[in-house]
Amino acid sequence: MDLSMRWLSEFVEIDTDAHTFAEDMTMSGSKVEGYQTEAAEVSNVVVGKVLSIVPHENSDHLVICQVEVGKESPVQIVTGATNVVEGALVPVALDGATLPGGVKIKKGKLRGVVSEGMLCSLGELGLTTHDFPYAIEDGIFLIEEECEIGQDIHDAIRLNDTCVEFEITPNRPDCLSVIGLAREAAVTYRKPLRLHEPVVKGSGGDISEYLRVTVENPVLCPRYTAKAVKNVRVKPSPLWMRECLRASGVRPINNLVDITNYVMLEYGQPLHAFDAKYVEGGHIIVRNAHEGEVIETLDGVERKLNPSMLVISDEQKAVAIAGVMGGENSAIMDDTNTVIFESANFLGSSVRVTARGVGLRTDSSARFEKGLDPKNTYKAVMRACELVELLDAGEVVDGIIDVDNSPKEPTVIEFDPAWINRFLGIEVSREEMVDILTQLDFVVDGDSIIVPSFRGDVEHKADIAEEIARFYGYNKIPVTAIRGVAKAQLTPIQKFERTIHKTLQASGCYEVMTYSFISPKYYDKIGLPESSPLRDSVVISNPLGEDTSVMRTTTLPSMLEVLSRNYNNRNASFFGYEIGNEYIKKEGQELPDENAQITIGLYGDCDFYTLKGMVETLLERLHVKTFDIRPQTEHPTFHPGRCAVLFLNDVRIGILGEVHPNVLQNYGIGTKAYLAKLDVNALFSLADEVVEYRPMPKFPAATRDLSLVCNEELPIIEIEKAIRASAGSHLEDVKLFDVYQGAQIEAGKKSVSYSMVLRSAESTLTDAEADAAVKRVLKALEKMDVVLRA
Repeated sequence: MDLSMRWLSEFVEIDTDAHTFAEDMTMSGSKVEGYQTEAAEVSNVVVGKVLSIVPHENSDHLVICQVEVGKESPVQIVTGATNVVEGALVPVALDGATLPGGVKIKKGKLRGVVSEGMLCSLGELGLTTHDFPYAIEDGIFLIEEECEIGQDIHDAIRLNDTCVEFEITPNRPDCLSVIGLAREAAVTYRKPLRLHEPVVKGSGGDISEYLRVTVENPVLCPRYTAKAVKNVRVKPSPLWMRECLRASGVRPINNLVDITNYVMLEYGQPLHAFDAKYVEGGHIIVRNAHEGEVIETLDGVERKLNPSMLVISDEQKAVAIAGVMGGENSAIMDDTNTVIFESANFLGSSVRVTARGVGLRTDSSARFEKGLDPKNTYKAVMRACELVELLDAGEVVDGIIDVDNSPKEPTVIEFDPAWINRFLGIEVSREEMVDILTQLDFVVDGDSIIVPSFRGDVEHKADIAEEIARFYGYNKIPVTAIRGVAKAQLTPIQKFERTIHKTLQASGCYEVMTYSFISPKYYDKIGLPESSPLRDSVVISNPLGEDTSVMRTTTLPSMLEVLSRNYNNRNASFFGYEIGNEYIKKEGQELPDENAQITIGLYGDCDFYTLKGMVETLLERLHVKTFDIRPQTEHPTFHPGRCAVLFLNDVRIGILGEVHPNVLQNYGIGTKAYLAKLDVNALFSLADEVVEYRPMPKFPAATRDLSLVCNEELPIIEIEKAIRASAGSHLEDVKLFDVYQGAQIEAGKKSVSYSMVLRSAESTLTDAEADAAVKRVLKALEKMDVVLRA
């Protein structure tokens, strides 16, 4: 909601600057997103009067103007505009002036003649003919407003309002109006609120001669109020109204349309104006749409309707989609003579579903879908008719049609000041509470509070306490410890995930977060076969777009997108990880399984063993032990010779490897990249719950290095497993420190070197005991055709 500070001043006197106002309103519960002053980029532009115009001697299209700008002597300005006349008032950008877009005006020469500034058009001031309908679009702005020569242009044409942008939460539709925010400001500053009761003189006649209304669905339309205006005169609105609309982000159009927009902003109640001659039979029917019914809305688009949608119709056709937009077949034209003003209340949930169903969201539907006050329809339509008379836009017909099926009983809540003080932990007197509530239009009657109809969000005592707290001051409420609540503790899975975060961050990885919904094209980019079951994704019924239309079945493309973006942003190296879900369909289940995955992505200063080391360190920290690493050659996303799958007790827990060159090309990554994906739930279920701590060893270790020769195809992990299984209880650790293939090694063979650390917890290990362990290892390795290197 954009609030004009000039408009606000009509309801409450605020004598503070915009910055302080924004802070104070935010603290009282009306969150301010920001504020800006109109034409803040425009400076040193004043009103000038053209004294004389003479042709330029060196140009056929330029003229030389002498312009009075309030100084001792006129300034000389050269211009090519053809609509400038002597005696005209014009905006003059003087030497050193700035205009929107960072344009700076400097004194200079045009075809040898000095020009001391520039005469401005509407566009050069950031305005359009909607703001000043009498001006022309491609010429100098000839000012018709009352102003003084030399007056700053901001003051001369009311281009000096400040607009404050509020973030209005869905539970406060009353604040989607100037009056609603004025009420909040009045209570914030403890100032009186000046509200105006609309007064309509009328011009005789009876609305029943022009219109009758039938509401067939009172649930979806609790109230329908209408007034008629005859002898309509369509013309531009006055400057004050155009200025209020412009400052509020609404484009002025003509007096009738501007009145409906003005009232919507002022009261928060959307209005709609029909041309009465297009309402067949003079009969408005509020009904559900017929199956297959179509209406062309004011934006020129045909919208297909269904019976769940509410429409405003005459005896032949729909003329508006209730709460969303009017139809082209009843629009106000230049020859319109009689207008019907509709001020209705519609069920918010129905308007929201309808707006989504027809693919059209408007300012009107945005308000209705939050739930508006049915009592506001009467005041809003009367205000519109008052403005019609004020602007001489027509003659208001006497009488009003008001079909009211809205609830009549107000919400009543117990008033217990002592409970409110205990609940908030403050000490506020009953009198101060009553004062706050009364200013907010609550009625305090003894021990009861009658809630105003526009505050549908207030239902319980706690809601009343919130109103007191907002205006007492959140910053004044003392800090107190929560009582009666057990100390919060992390669940085992939360502790597990925190260990994952800490370990990967300590390994140099940034945490990333990606969307769970992706494009189906991502599966092509990672090389997934057409027959892969992973292509069977959950489809989103109302996606943001094709790029976010399905729920991912694998997190790999999401991480590859992150790597691609960083690579193309010329980041030389990137290490990242994410804990995110995959969504796998299950037969017989309405909802998919959500499987949490750890996804790691690297490129730059790293290789396969960097990634493998990260994964092994992570598994060690998670107490996942004795896992197997098996080669994988058929995964389409990974390089066939540089990929491995992790198993523990024959349960697959993850995969890691170098990204396939074709996939790298698909993502525009011009360097080697590495990915790993681990199943969080599998790791959690397989991790050792009991952690054993041992004292530091008291006796020295004995080390033995083994250089072995084996077949090239034999996985190194199998050798390590054989060493661990055969060395005996004294083996403390075994590490691979070299792999070699070359001229000194037989073809088809490779050399691998291990360091064995042997230690006894009871005494110093003898050479004989260490050698015996080595012999057992070599004997076990012989069965695998692994021998000592000569």
